[in-house]
Amino acid sequence: MEKLIPFTKNDLAKITNHRSGEIKFGEKMVTIPKDTDIISFLKSSDTKYVLFGIPEDIGVRANFGRPGAASAWESAIKNIANIQHNRFCKGSQLLVLGQLDVAEEMKEVEHLNFNNSDDRSKLSQLVAKIDKEVSHIIFSIVEAGKTPIIIGGGHNNSYGNIKGAALAKGKPVNAINFDAHSDFRILEGRHSGNGFSYAYQEGFLKKYFVFGLHENYTSKSVLDIIKKTEDRVRYNTYDSIKIRKEKDFHQEMINAFEFVSTDPYGIEIDLDALPNIASSAMTLSGFSIEEVRQFISFFGNNKNAAYIHICEGAPDLDEEKNNHLIGKLIGYLVTDFIKSNSNII
Repeated sequence: MEKLIPFTKNDLAKITNHRSGEIKFGEKMVTIPKDTDIISFLKSSDTKYVLFGIPEDIGVRANFGRPGAASAWESAIKNIANIQHNRFCKGSQLLVLGQLDVAEEMKEVEHLNFNNSDDRSKLSQLVAKIDKEVSHIIFSIVEAGKTPIIIGGGHNNSYGNIKGAALAKGKPVNAINFDAHSDFRILEGRHSGNGFSYAYQEGFLKKYFVFGLHENYTSKSVLDIIKKTEDRVRYNTYDSIKIRKEKDFHQEMINAFEFVSTDPYGIEIDLDALPNIASSAMTLSGFSIEEVRQFISFFGNNKNAAYIHICEGAPDLDEEKNNHLIGKLIGYLVTDFIKSNSNII
């Protein structure tokens, strides 16, 4: 884990707002002591969940998106540290591992232009480099018997999550993706729009369900690819559930659950599925925050839920006075997952 920047007790103390008569997550969350072997500590720790941040937006840039997702981890960890530790959810269930060191790669992309084919190729190579680090860290967490909670970053990191979980489980895993887009684009070099197609092609992803595709933003070619693989790749659309009311939200969750829950599965949450949330592909039409919270509670409540990944939120793209709100939203989603999953044996 050479590319991991561990989160320390001191880091936690700096971002926790102490208040008399209250106990915050930041006072109870576990960090790995200095000069301690990370793998050994993970295996021996009583915590069930491991929080890991990926502060990059290189995959987003490579996919013609707006950068900004690199800022989500910092916003999220500050908010998570200040959640109340109480009978409903305890900070002591969470080990804060730290963040991936992508400073060098982020500096490298500052002057790259995704409209230039050579630059785009460089962006894809950097994404592939990050893939290796992400998959190694997720493998280590899952093999230690823990459940990763990953804060992105771009949705390109779905590939590393799936690969790492599959290698640790010794078999391909499934994924449920709450997303306006399929991220199942052609294999044209790595970016945030083809993490799942690469994982599928390379044998790490067994079954894949996209929940709430936006019909206006899914190409015919992607729909054709999915149709050819419908025994293993399925979807429903936001429009059919919320606009035309042809399908029921809760029943669709049950259908998707029956499809993916036969094996360990990752829960992928793309914040660009929610209206007015600053992201690389921001939308004005989409599921509500209450619905994504219900979704996470529903899919988290099963022993086969192998990890959760919350990505594409971009506080840097929000209004300055409100740029803490994405971190606050991520805090809700993280605790919703823990609350639904923590009693599962």
